[in-house]
Amino acid sequence: MPNIKSAKKRVKTDKIKNVTNNTLISSMRSANKRVRKDIKESNKDAALNDIKLANKKIDKAAKKGLIHKNKAARIKSKLQKAINNNK
Repeated sequence: MPNIKSAKKRVKTDKIKNVTNNTLISSMRSANKRVRKDIKESNKDAALNDIKLANKKIDKAAKKGLIHKNKAARIKSKLQKAINNNK
């Protein structure tokens, strides 16, 4: 346990950031899974609607620095490609 006041504050803020970051990552992954599920069920309309939300969450995670921008582009590309190939 830290003794210095600024170190104590740092522990507190790190805990809050950790929860926020985990929430963003979790919601991004859930959105990706939802799109994959729609593709698997051959529900293209639902997949197209869900990919908009997934792209938004992926972009937000990349902007916050939780994932690399190239990884974000790669994930979005894979999802769109999966939708397009599932006709």
